[in-house]
Amino acid sequence: MKQVCERWIYTCLSLALDSEEQAASDFRYQYSIYQGEYSYNLLFRVGGQMEQVFQGLIDRTRARLHVKHLKTIFGAKARPHRDRKGKTPQLGVAVETPTYDLTIFKLHFDQLTLKGYTKGERVLRFEAVVHNTRELGCGRLLGKFTQIVARLKSMLETFLNHLHCVDISFIATGTLEKLPTPTQVGKTRVGGIDPNQPRMRAALKALLALAPSPQGFTLSEFASEVRAITGQNEQEYGGRRAAYDLKKLRGKDLAAKLGSSRRYQPLSSGLKTVAALLVLREKIIQPLLAGIATPRMGRKPKNWSTIDQHYETLRLNMRSLFQELGVAA
Repeated sequence: MKQVCERWIYTCLSLALDSEEQAASDFRYQYSIYQGEYSYNLLFRVGGQMEQVFQGLIDRTRARLHVKHLKTIFGAKARPHRDRKGKTPQLGVAVETPTYDLTIFKLHFDQLTLKGYTKGERVLRFEAVVHNTRELGCGRLLGKFTQIVARLKSMLETFLNHLHCVDISFIATGTLEKLPTPTQVGKTRVGGIDPNQPRMRAALKALLALAPSPQGFTLSEFASEVRAITGQNEQEYGGRRAAYDLKKLRGKDLAAKLGSSRRYQPLSSGLKTVAALLVLREKIIQPLLAGIATPRMGRKPKNWSTIDQHYETLRLNMRSLFQELGVAA
């Protein structure tokens, strides 16, 4: 890469010194990298299938990760899809350039950006962008190019891994019984985790929201995220309470410390557990208990989705189950 830069500068640009004077004075430029980008392209055979997968991923993870930047640019053409017979439609040659709906969601962390968006007919792209390479802490000279790329690759892979864990959650057998029990973190004995407590539930949500952070999160960032969720001030939820709640998460292997630094990151298995706990409580148990007391739903709304149909089926079946078990609705 250095040879390409030198060939372009010393041959294509007009310098104050000619080639002989440059050789005599040993005139040289030093190069540094200011911005960098690393991306993964996921190719789909069917554009409609890609759109369905990506939109489902956004719907399930946007609220959990607190994605604030979501933009959809509507195109003039629909993506290729399969018909009911399973045949791929033939695309003819068109004079105009086809444009499709473009959906972008971004996560900003100071000088680092993680984003995903649809590109073209069947391409789903995820990118890790550093707007100032000084943020990476590995140097910015041209000789550090491989290290910069390696750091961006690691950040993007971690982001995709955490995105998958939040999207596809799971609770292992016995987890609900083990969570409330106390644990030991170093020399400190800490209490268990009760998802029914609002403060602990806010801590779990904060852990999910900070999961995509490429370089982990600090205690102050964790406390600030919890305060943003609960609406409390710094006196009501300060650093001591945040440190204790974070130790609880570490004691249950939901989060871990990054080496000897003062930064933390969630564990992959922990993210699946946290996401499943919140989904079970807020998206399944609470709506079902709220709907059990209603004998009839009433008029069906106009926007009736597949999830609404599942809720209605579960509500009716749960009423029958409660009657068999002798539980008052």
